[in-house]
Amino acid sequence: MAAAAAAHGVGPNLFVEETDWYNEILLGAVVPGDWWRGLPHPMRSWLRNTVGGFLLYFVTGFLWCFVIYYWKRHAYIPKDSIPSIEAMKKQIIVASKAMVVYCALPVVSEHMIESGWTRCYFHVSEVGWPMYFVYLALYLIFVEFGIYWMHRELHDIKPLYKYLHATHHIYNKENTLSPFAGKVLLKC
Repeated sequence: MAAAAAAHGVGPNLFVEETDWYNEILLGAVVPGDWWRGLPHPMRSWLRNTVGGFLLYFVTGFLWCFVIYYWKRHAYIPKDSIPSIEAMKKQIIVASKAMVVYCALPVVSEHMIESGWTRCYFHVSEVGWPMYFVYLALYLIFVEFGIYWMHRELHDIKPLYKYLHATHHIYNKENTLSPFAGKVLLKC
């Protein structure tokens, strides 16, 4: 694998350079100071994912609240179906606890790629468009399969359900669901 990467002039360093660039763009713009630059690379990537995840979570959540609950409130949702501020605060707390864990998952795959433990192509030209789409489809199937089984196990293993997952289902009822419930999986 290393020989193939070297033949194409591609190695794990290009992936590290790219994630460093992402880290610099987001963390350099949002995090005060430069203390984060001294963190190990995986910690910087986790911090980038977490900060970016929270930014995306709150921007889209508050935008949804403004559009659906204020601007277009009569068009989409009956007045008595708007969740209370207290319900939204609880949903934000639940999502915030999950965010820091879920944002670590992509860091594991980044580390595997950057360490050369996986076969990953930096340029489409290395595999061609047909194989690129095959690999993309396989990746999406694998990720969906993993998410399905992870979610199912959260229901089947009683301690995991009781202590980790049950609070997610508090907000599946009418008048409690807000844009802040259940979106955390989409953010990282």
